[in-house]
Amino acid sequence: MSDLFSAEVAAKAASAAPLAARMRPRNLASYVGQDHLLEKGKPLGEALRHGALHSMILWGPPGVGKTTLARLFADLVDGHFQALSAVLAGVKDIRQAAEQAQQRLAMHGKKTVLFVDEVHRFNKSQQDAFLPYVEEGTVVFVGATTENPSFEVNNALLSRCRVYVLKSLSQDHLNLLIDNALRDDAAGLGQQQLTVSKAARDSLILCADGDARRLLNLLELAADMVSAGGQINLEAVEQVAAHDVRRFDKGGDLFYEQISALHKSVRGSNPDGALYWMARMFDGGCDPVYVARRVVRMASEDIGNADPRGLELALNAWDVQTRLGSPEGELAIAQAVVYLACAPKSNAVYTAYKAVMADVKAQPSYDVPNHLRNAPTTLMKNLDMGKDYRYAHSEEGAYAAGEHYFPDEMPARQYYQPVPRGLEIKIGEKLAHLAELDAAAKQSE
Repeated sequence: MSDLFSAEVAAKAASAAPLAARMRPRNLASYVGQDHLLEKGKPLGEALRHGALHSMILWGPPGVGKTTLARLFADLVDGHFQALSAVLAGVKDIRQAAEQAQQRLAMHGKKTVLFVDEVHRFNKSQQDAFLPYVEEGTVVFVGATTENPSFEVNNALLSRCRVYVLKSLSQDHLNLLIDNALRDDAAGLGQQQLTVSKAARDSLILCADGDARRLLNLLELAADMVSAGGQINLEAVEQVAAHDVRRFDKGGDLFYEQISALHKSVRGSNPDGALYWMARMFDGGCDPVYVARRVVRMASEDIGNADPRGLELALNAWDVQTRLGSPEGELAIAQAVVYLACAPKSNAVYTAYKAVMADVKAQPSYDVPNHLRNAPTTLMKNLDMGKDYRYAHSEEGAYAAGEHYFPDEMPARQYYQPVPRGLEIKIGEKLAHLAELDAAAKQSE
């Protein structure tokens, strides 16, 4: 009787679960997405088909099937699936899970797939606690993370796992998920006999942004607004998605990937690509002031003296954003982004700065030569400070040809080498002329 009662309770709980949970794949054949990892001939797919599990890190955005994959791993080897959340668990929980896995293996010969969600949230000591159990084979460790494991997972644990990169679901994948949910009588919405208009379907897929969980959650909410046998239209989707925000992890990998794409588009002189990535960041909720700051960096790093007006325009855009806010500020940032993308490019100053900093760090702290020092007091003059300094304005052409401006122990270096683009063409011509004057001065000594 108690077993029957438990079964009834479990059935009711399952029917009350969200659509995304009810539609979770029960086998590898019904899993949608990650074809690059699971198709025949791929290492992970072959390992699963042959039951040859190994510890791994699943790295990818939310809602792409990391937890589902871990559950399927356990099912494929008739193992026990045990989950830990890095948000809630500590070292004590890790040890307890490992002890239970040891007992399970010893008493029943049953392997344990220990799934650790958001493993990047564990600190170093917590991650280290997994090491002996992974090495001994007590558990098959499966960590899930939305962050780059190279930076967020300890090297010791990372070296014992294979890293698999999961991708956002494509439009085809999301379309298939909608179809599956509408057809499934047991776990999906099949009993309601609903249809979805093309406009509503397109809107659902756009709002989902590659996230299966988000797609099914929105579909379920929209379905609740329609009577059985009806059609989910665009208006229903817009209502349930009114406050939905695109996927944009502030401070996470996606954040830095998009700012990198913006920077590289500017550097590559592609204003359209630059505008696209800028708009993606704004659409995802990125602080425009952050983008403005990075645009200032781009002006110095990639345009430099080829067009010094770029830095001025970037600073002006930052100022406008600070003074006016949205949406006027974003338009000024867009203006600066387009200007920088179209401007002549030079990284000569950036390269020179890196080179001189490398020299400064690698060499002793040489004294300033006497002739370059100021001598405001009699004592300093008596010590020959400032002696033999050549005042450039008193020289022909306001240039002291042959003068040495480096420490006495250090030969002159040419860190700054202008590129043949924009204003730096003229700068390069002038520096070449001054170098000729220096060479002539040395010959006449």
